[in-house]
Amino acid sequence: MTAEPRIRFSVAEGVARIVFANPAHYNAMDLPFCQEFARAAIACETDPTVKAILIAAEGDVFSVGGDIGDFVANKDRIQPHVLDMATQIHIGVSSLRRAAAPVIAAINGMTAGGAFSLIAGADVVIAKRSAKFNPAFTKWGLTPDAGGTYFFPRVAGFRKAFWIMATNPTLTAEQAAEIDLVSQVVDDETFVDEVERVVRLFADSAPGALAGLKALFRASLTNTLDDQLNLEARSIAARSADPATLERLIAFVGKKR
Repeated sequence: MTAEPRIRFSVAEGVARIVFANPAHYNAMDLPFCQEFARAAIACETDPTVKAILIAAEGDVFSVGGDIGDFVANKDRIQPHVLDMATQIHIGVSSLRRAAAPVIAAINGMTAGGAFSLIAGADVVIAKRSAKFNPAFTKWGLTPDAGGTYFFPRVAGFRKAFWIMATNPTLTAEQAAEIDLVSQVVDDETFVDEVERVVRLFADSAPGALAGLKALFRASLTNTLDDQLNLEARSIAARSADPATLERLIAFVGKKR
């Protein structure tokens, strides 16, 4: 019997949608989830038509992170099993980082473990006001995966990130926004509409602009100031010479006359 998919993936009108689709199990991350996530992320990275990538979830929970029951079910070979899981989801994390399109995470409920790490690496995080966040790793005797120790310290700062991952407080959406884990907090009633508005805003943006912005922000994490200034100069020059951009500039000047 074929297992139910853990993720629904689609691309339409410039938007790639990675939707966690196992709400009965709180969108927990088992090996099939990690494999499906990797495949979806690779598809996003390699599809030139994608201008925005949305990560969302069905049900009332975004994801509780790693499936602890699955860990225990494989206790006789737990180390290679968990290494396989982590390797697969890390393929997905790396692909989304390399993808030209910005990543938008839409948080509809509790986000824990690997999902907490995952959203720390998104470019934009929109959360319901009722959403909650907990890293959860160390309370089980585990350490973070899915890029948590890379992304979260860069988002919240080293000391704040270490404290949160060491003590595992459950954060409200407002608290998550205070440490920049969340970009925007939205009332539950307007959450779906606001997510779609932002997705369309990104998908309908000037061609190449947000991809260039994402690339510059990523490069800034390792570049010196001189290297970054050099990259900025060449990026804006290349963007200005793009036919679609030049058309917009000419149209703007024409309106002012």
